[in-house]
Amino acid sequence: MTKIMIVEDSEDIRKLLRNHLEKYGYDTVATTDFSSVLAMFERENPELVLLDINLPSYDGYYWCRQIRQHSTCPIIFISARSGEMDQVMAIENGGDDYIEKPFSYEVVLAKIKGHIRRAYGEYAARQGEKVIEYEGVQLFVERFELRYKDEKHELSKKESKLLEVLLDRGEKVTSRDRLMEKTWETDTFVDENTLNVYITRLRKKLRSMDVPFSIESVRGEGYQLRVKS
Repeated sequence: MTKIMIVEDSEDIRKLLRNHLEKYGYDTVATTDFSSVLAMFERENPELVLLDINLPSYDGYYWCRQIRQHSTCPIIFISARSGEMDQVMAIENGGDDYIEKPFSYEVVLAKIKGHIRRAYGEYAARQGEKVIEYEGVQLFVERFELRYKDEKHELSKKESKLLEVLLDRGEKVTSRDRLMEKTWETDTFVDENTLNVYITRLRKKLRSMDVPFSIESVRGEGYQLRVKS
């Protein structure tokens, strides 16, 4: 049974979410101690997290970053904040999707089903593990893991997909439209600012590992990998 962790400080919303999800066969756990969200996550090991932004002690962005250091499971933000910057920050801090309050429980359920399918089900890879190598760097696609020499970094699912496309293309220029189409597929929560955020995050991770190439912008065209001289 798929386990979903709910991090929501409104008791009414928390109970309604649990009741609705359990009616459709999901196992749910919900934290009431908002100073130890990560500890509960590690103990319960859920397949997906529903995460509010406005929380006691630390906000949802903080807890998303903490979870991302340990897991690539889908994280869906649910928040009353409706600003575009809030959505950008949700992605920048490691989230996979964003739902505004008040919300339809059917929409929440549909998004959960979609992310579960992509992460673990019929859309997930089922054959032998795919590894892409480029200039000594290895991307373990299904594990969302990047390795170079003795160092490795965990990527989010979308970071891994984005880098997979770039590594496959190498020094060939890849358009922004192609990158967004290949990375987000049918997801609705995407725009050019979102792509910029992910490119920036990937660049930081590649620099921190001192890999022998960089992601370069090609004005008016897109991006390409460029091997350092």
